[in-house]
Amino acid sequence: MISVSEAQQLIIKHSSASKPTTIALKDALNYVLAEDITAPIPIPPFNQSAVDGYAFCFNTNNNSYTIVDEIPAGDTRKIDINANEAARIFTGSKVPKNCDTVIMQEFTKVENNQLFVDDNNLKTGGNIRTKGYQIKQGDTALSKGTVLNPAAIGFLATLGITEVSVFTLPKVSILITGNELVAPGEKLDEGQIYESNSLMLKAAFEKMNISPTISYLKDNQEATTNAITNALNNADMVILSGGISVGDYDFVQQGILENGVSQLFYKVAQKPGKPLFFGKKENKAVFGLPGNPAAALTCFYEYIYPYINLSFGLKQAFLNQLQLPLSKDIKQKPGRATFLKATTDFKTVTPLEGQNSDALQSFAYANALLLTPADATIIKKGELVNVHLLP
Repeated sequence: MISVSEAQQLIIKHSSASKPTTIALKDALNYVLAEDITAPIPIPPFNQSAVDGYAFCFNTNNNSYTIVDEIPAGDTRKIDINANEAARIFTGSKVPKNCDTVIMQEFTKVENNQLFVDDNNLKTGGNIRTKGYQIKQGDTALSKGTVLNPAAIGFLATLGITEVSVFTLPKVSILITGNELVAPGEKLDEGQIYESNSLMLKAAFEKMNISPTISYLKDNQEATTNAITNALNNADMVILSGGISVGDYDFVQQGILENGVSQLFYKVAQKPGKPLFFGKKENKAVFGLPGNPAAALTCFYEYIYPYINLSFGLKQAFLNQLQLPLSKDIKQKPGRATFLKATTDFKTVTPLEGQNSDALQSFAYANALLLTPADATIIKKGELVNVHLLP
């Protein structure tokens, strides 16, 4: 059995880089850039009015200008505005070359086509977005490893970019074990429970933009081994839920090893999620998760989530971490590090009621996991603890 930090180091050491692929920008939400993007044009591509108003060449000795033109957004004409002249202009319009200032219409008065300026705070260059002020042509627009969120996609669209090179999403196969499991909606007999891990893990992967396939196994060795063989042939990552412990009906570990998967670790000194398996077959990863739902989801966030992020080259692969003071005392048995479902307001952190490995209700309210040291017995209110923020 290894420590949490040792397990995390093995995740880092054995992560595999994803291959790049080119996709349309419109389809790239939540993908990760596989290369730097260089700006093909400056943004804005011309001196641009930031307001509705009037453009002119500012003269501190003059507060009156003759209006000689009107420039709507999208006007492509080359317009000359002479000294003591002005043009009506609108937000986003191109500022004439020899105009250096735009005044907001709220600070003006117009009489007989004559503009009167009434703004004591106006300075040369006011209300103009200068060419390339956001980014200059040839500069790095977005760096490799950037997650393409809505703002990133919008920014690349302003540069006229239509395709991007991104890291390929892994094909994931989830295998669910357990004869006692029944699909939600079916009749529940005595001794059976509704199966939740498939939908839970599917949702967790989909939040990372990954759509896994799901299969359900009966608890026998042949079916388990064959299902793992099939999954390894068709997926980049194989996730098994349940059957990884040492009971008489736990067949997962043997099935994994019979398929030629090299064990990198099995069992972590943590609570929940002690019977966690991680192995590799060539570039394919295999995770054996405990069957208890809260334990399985904890292992997903602490090990599978960073493994995938590492394959995309993300510098921040693991959950974001803070040190925050406890809002109340914690008592625990020493021997294993403990991940506690918790809430935080970023001033303090509070462990929730319902910390059993099967308890998902508390997980539904949690926005963090609180990690306590393996040797701790009592952690007092106000002491700093490690807090892992859930995505």
